[in-house]
Amino acid sequence: MTPVGRPAVNPVRRTTAQRRGWAVAGTAATMLALSGLLVWGAGEWAAQAELDNQWDNLRRSSEVQTLALRGVATRYSFLPFTAAQQPLVTALLKMPDSERDRAAANEYLETVNAHAGSDVLYVMDTTGRTVASSNWRSPRSFVHQNYSNRPYFSDALAGLAGRFYGVGKTTGEPGLFASAPVRDGERVIGVVAVKIDMQPIVATWSQLRDPVFVTDALGIVFLGSVSPWLYKTTRPLAAADVQRVRNEEQYGSSWTPVGVPWTLRQQGDEPGMELALPAGGSRYLALNEALPDLGWTLTLTADSRAVALARQQAWALASLASCLLVLAALYWRLRERHLQENQRARIDLELRVQERTDALQQAQAFRQSMEDALLVGMRARDLQGRIVYVNAAMCDMVGYRAEELVGQLPPYPYWHPDDLPRHWQDSEMALAGQAAPQGFESRLRHRDGRDVHTMVYTARLIDGDNRHIGWMSSVVDITAQKRAEEQQQQREAQLQRVQRVITVGEMASTLAHELNQPLAALVNYAAAARALAAQGRSDLLADSLAALSAQALRAADIVGRIRRWVRQQPQSREPCDLNAVVDQSLALLLRAEARRHGIAVQLDLTTRPLCVHADRVLLEQVVLNLGLNALQAMQGVNAGHGSPEPEPPLSELLLRTRAEAGHALLEVLDRGPGLPPEIAARLFEPFFTTRAEGLGLGLNICRSIVESMGGELLASNRDGGGAVFVIRLPEAPEP
Repeated sequence: MTPVGRPAVNPVRRTTAQRRGWAVAGTAATMLALSGLLVWGAGEWAAQAELDNQWDNLRRSSEVQTLALRGVATRYSFLPFTAAQQPLVTALLKMPDSERDRAAANEYLETVNAHAGSDVLYVMDTTGRTVASSNWRSPRSFVHQNYSNRPYFSDALAGLAGRFYGVGKTTGEPGLFASAPVRDGERVIGVVAVKIDMQPIVATWSQLRDPVFVTDALGIVFLGSVSPWLYKTTRPLAAADVQRVRNEEQYGSSWTPVGVPWTLRQQGDEPGMELALPAGGSRYLALNEALPDLGWTLTLTADSRAVALARQQAWALASLASCLLVLAALYWRLRERHLQENQRARIDLELRVQERTDALQQAQAFRQSMEDALLVGMRARDLQGRIVYVNAAMCDMVGYRAEELVGQLPPYPYWHPDDLPRHWQDSEMALAGQAAPQGFESRLRHRDGRDVHTMVYTARLIDGDNRHIGWMSSVVDITAQKRAEEQQQQREAQLQRVQRVITVGEMASTLAHELNQPLAALVNYAAAARALAAQGRSDLLADSLAALSAQALRAADIVGRIRRWVRQQPQSREPCDLNAVVDQSLALLLRAEARRHGIAVQLDLTTRPLCVHADRVLLEQVVLNLGLNALQAMQGVNAGHGSPEPEPPLSELLLRTRAEAGHALLEVLDRGPGLPPEIAARLFEPFFTTRAEGLGLGLNICRSIVESMGGELLASNRDGGGAVFVIRLPEAPEP
């Protein structure tokens, strides 16, 4: 019997309820297991993606830093070889006790070192004793110091080019030493070495956020941005290697092998390793770049905390998503059980959600259309400098998509590689809240390689809770404005050049007008004299007057051609042989002028004719002008020697013709003072001259004449001293 006041319980209903509970519990357990697997997988995927990004950044940075390191290491490698060819150095090594030779060598090394910008340039005899140095005036002079235990000395003494990085024995300051042998015939009589300061590149590395260092062939850290790591070993050294480093005093006389305060561990299949500091310290991703030509290894690092942070963020997002999925599933189960009683509420809720969604979509579409209509680039960064938002105008400005930029930390891919120090400075000042309120100018590099000039204005980024969460920058493209300013400057410079050419044209016209009548009179007188000579009075007089007549006609022809050229009238071109042009120029004036100055004239002409289409008279005048300029340059050098002892005749004028790739070349080579950079840059400018009596128009007019014939006039320094002027014209078939 059923107790009074207590309802009866159906055993079948109880069993069904229990089964339903067990099914719900099983479903919940399965979903929790799947959610945990999803969270773990999302974290590992995000960590691997961030790790791949870090390796890619390290590879790109490695390429840049490798180029920079090689550039600094090889910048002055030519100096020892150049100085070793200097007769002053050879003379001193032959007579090391000559104070006169020592003073001359010191002065020479000091001058070369000052112009080159190296640290110290010095000369050693075969015992390793320094006999001359660029710092001979300094209290820490290298003169009389012995460096025979240095490898670069022994390499050069063996006839090879040496390179060695170490701490200076005299100054105690580290540097890179490069050397070359000084030869007397086949015998090595001394060594020239240069010390190169590597600290500028260390200063650049110090601006980077993560450590950068370089190890030698023994694994000793000798260069880097973390000074406590210097001269410590990354692996155990053999006793012989330790003794060799001590004997060479590479890292100071008191150097002892001490291990670096970190350990390296291979990262599976990753391209680099993990660098771990002592317990509680930081961990870095380390990428090695071998430099076999220098015998060094460059190591760049990146903080691995970004990988852990990416994993944690992915875990958080995946956990949230999993919770939402579980809640949605539970809600679906409850909805199934209470579908009838909650149907009306569900319909109302869906309507409200739809209305809210439409409102949000409209608001989002309105906001997106406003952002797309902006011509000013917008970029938002968090407090660490990571890009969190860019608009379409910013993407168009730099050529990268938004998904490529969002999440990037400095250095950004659109930073200009030539302005990296300035970009770092501007970024750090902006992140520190010290950006100029009036903005600052920044040059960016578009993805396609072109430069983009911008003005950047930075302000605080405040969220809805009035918290400072980052920085918002407005980027204005001013490239067109910059280009307009440059074009305006070019137009002004062109106007000045046109005015000068007009002045030259007026001068040429006046010269032609004033000289035509006297030249015509000379022709008439010469014709009369030739007629008298024909009557038998004097053959010698007839020949002389005939030559006078020919030269007078030539002068009139030259004046007329210059006048037509200045007025830009069509020129009279004809096939002519460059070898014949050289012979005619020598016959006119060059050979006589060279003989008067005591300068030898050498010819190196092709065996076959070199035919070009040109105005023969004007071309002869160009060769004559270049030859006279060369004679004047060598005359100044000869006058400046002032030595009472006879010297070998170094001055010579060489005229050479040759064919090259369908062009005929005529070269005028001298042994003058050469072309310093500041003069070479302005050599062909109108009215630029280095002579007090010069007008500064000769070379400019010569180049214009050659260019009017379809060629070009080039100038450069000659090996061994002097200058080379090259007339390059298209070669024409022989008539």
